[in-house]
Amino acid sequence: MIKHRGFPGRLPGTDYQFIIRRANPKGATAITRRERFKDRRPADRRADAGFLTALWDAFGDQPFERGNLDAGRLSWLFEREVVPAEDPFDPESYDALLQIDVDVARASFPESIDGDWA
Repeated sequence: MIKHRGFPGRLPGTDYQFIIRRANPKGATAITRRERFKDRRPADRRADAGFLTALWDAFGDQPFERGNLDAGRLSWLFEREVVPAEDPFDPESYDALLQIDVDVARASFPESIDGDWA
């Protein structure tokens, strides 16, 4: 499992986790699409925006390895702002390649892509 050095561990001032410390000996947690409903708490929406900002700052529009990125946090963006970058895609692999869909990300979280996120 690759560790993304310099990637923030969590959303500053919160307990919203962005990375994991070590690989699960039973295998990686699967990345699955989670529905984001309109009544989500503002803190949850900030966590999504903060995570996408961190992904954008670290990788831009280039493919990246899942590595130690938190599966739960990725799942909130999966198949929308973050898409598989390989075919076939293994959602239970630490080596799986992902990529930011810039157009969808800019439509959903313009502040994350355009650099206005605080």
